[in-house]
Amino acid sequence: ILLPLKNALSTRNLEVMCTTLKIIQQLVMSSDLVGPALVPFYRQLLPMFNAFKVKNLNCGDEIDYAQKNNLNLGDLIDETLQVLELHGGEDAFINIKYMVPTYESCYLN
Repeated sequence: ILLPLKNALSTRNLEVMCTTLKIIQQLVMSSDLVGPALVPFYRQLLPMFNAFKVKNLNCGDEIDYAQKNNLNLGDLIDETLQVLELHGGEDAFINIKYMVPTYESCYLN
């Protein structure tokens, strides 16, 4: 299951990446065992998170009508990282921080 997820994230296609991030969130929240089981594989999944973490939609003062579709890649990456940290166990944050140095723990906020 990791190889298709990694390949989907590597497409650099906004819609495919957003859908993949939503799938990862659902997968991790589906069972208590999935989050900790994914931690050793963060090195395969998270490099694209680091590359696109800052890619937020800047619409200025305008209203973002597409936010209901949740296609803002930067925000979706932040959400996914928080889900991975919350459900990944005690080693999750260390591994996330190693792959995405700008990530801040959701436990500390």
